[in-house]
Amino acid sequence: MPYASPDSPFSLAHLVATVSEAVPDRLALVAGPRRLTYRALHERSTRLARHLVGSGVRPGENVAILSFNRAEWVESFLGVMRAGAVPVNVNYRYVAGELRHVLSDAHAVALIAEDSLAATVTAVLPDLPRLRHVLLLEDGTERVADGTDYETALAAQSEEGGTPASALPETGGDDHYLLYTGGTTGYPKGVLWRQADIFRAAIERRSPGTPRARTPHDVAERAALCFPQRMMVLGPLMHAAGQWNALSMLLCGKRVVLSTDRSFRPDRVLELAHREGVHSLQLVGDAMARPLARHLLTEPGLCPDLTSVRSGGTPLTPGVRNLWRAWRADVALADSYGGSETGVCGSATAPDEAATVADTTERRSFTMGGSIAVLDDALRPLAPGSPEVGRIARTGRIPLGYYNDPLATARTFPTDAEGRRWALSGDYGTRGEDGSIVLLGRGSVVINTAGEKVYPEEVEAVLKAHPSVDDVIVVPAPDEALGQRVTALVSLAPGNSPDERALRSHCRVRLAGFKVPRTVHFVDRVRRTAVGKQDYRWAASVAGDGARNAPLR
Repeated sequence: MPYASPDSPFSLAHLVATVSEAVPDRLALVAGPRRLTYRALHERSTRLARHLVGSGVRPGENVAILSFNRAEWVESFLGVMRAGAVPVNVNYRYVAGELRHVLSDAHAVALIAEDSLAATVTAVLPDLPRLRHVLLLEDGTERVADGTDYETALAAQSEEGGTPASALPETGGDDHYLLYTGGTTGYPKGVLWRQADIFRAAIERRSPGTPRARTPHDVAERAALCFPQRMMVLGPLMHAAGQWNALSMLLCGKRVVLSTDRSFRPDRVLELAHREGVHSLQLVGDAMARPLARHLLTEPGLCPDLTSVRSGGTPLTPGVRNLWRAWRADVALADSYGGSETGVCGSATAPDEAATVADTTERRSFTMGGSIAVLDDALRPLAPGSPEVGRIARTGRIPLGYYNDPLATARTFPTDAEGRRWALSGDYGTRGEDGSIVLLGRGSVVINTAGEKVYPEEVEAVLKAHPSVDDVIVVPAPDEALGQRVTALVSLAPGNSPDERALRSHCRVRLAGFKVPRTVHFVDRVRRTAVGKQDYRWAASVAGDGARNAPLR
């Protein structure tokens, strides 16, 4: 069957299937006790696709995945796409109200969820009339939600029974890829891509000087010839960094190692990395990198094959880089720059020599591709060496927009005077003389805590609902482990006494855990500017002073 355009064959499901045919017996995925070859991964994801189609899921419909890192997350993601449907990543930290918003906003018709996480969804099911099918993954907890057992569903799709493979739809590069992100609005938004575009912008991995793959055969041929590198992906698969690293490794014919622990324990992570002979480690900022490096310094003989560490979501600070180099001087350390709206844009060079461990706004210089620019207020690219600060943006292969949100789409994906569409990253920077981009920070007040994005106004709204609170402002404070700590400055209503524990408890049942303020400062009043806006400069100063005076963990 001839393809309509060069992009048509570049559906992610088709690419994975092509690689699986090229290296069927190579180990693709290690996750807890599960060890799947490319053939097994392809067969199980295809069985899931047949089940979904047989259950009435139609091409283009959205299927949510609510799970911790495990083999079934990868199977589900690939199986949903093979069914012609669109996988929707759901943050497993969300409480019921946040889950209701994402599943409703995404128009999800089916849900694949771990038993313990599905229990939270049960409370909001009456508000989700489109959600008509639930698949449940065992996780060792009591099953209280109604749904079909995942393994039973796959087992029913045997060669002799179930939905025939011929019923599966054709897939193509124009099929959708949907990635929900906390972004800068306070509510999760779905970034809608074409699959061919997200492959080019975030997933295709190639050596410098190597041309882009022209066909899926090129992708498979390179996978067959590649060194079978082993990467441990520590970033949650429900976030872009973890998801894109895992997919890029699979499309290179390499091996993905997942930690299936529910909590982060550096000793167990490194034992797994050592046992599996991991070459590369993908993690999220200092919160993961610091304890791992410290543990390696106590057992320097661990992980002799580990040669590179890549941070996505938030950069490594100089102090943490120094810890890793104290363990092994030649370990390669890199920070990836990108986002859900822009894909992977580039990698960081070494940090400026003037940066210090305490410098949480440390400037980094990133080498980026030709489709990345720094734009002035008129959406005109700044020339290399320009001292002007502008917005970092990408053109070319960018998202179609935000799912179900035309107003936000118009703001984030504007068109310039020459008719070019841009994806604005939300970050500000300058252009170096060599064309690199110096990242100055976000243009908004979004807090990046251990790679999770928190919009202060959402937290402020929850705190203001507490009867003892008169006014509040939420800002980031520097944190050695997390990069930034969610910090609230609260003025109390008359007659109330400070009670940080009560405020945190109030937030904990209304917000995901990473959004709950780790520190609360009680102030006589929240300062505002002459026009009545919150004085973020004052608040940042108060929060920063408090953080610097706090003991280091």
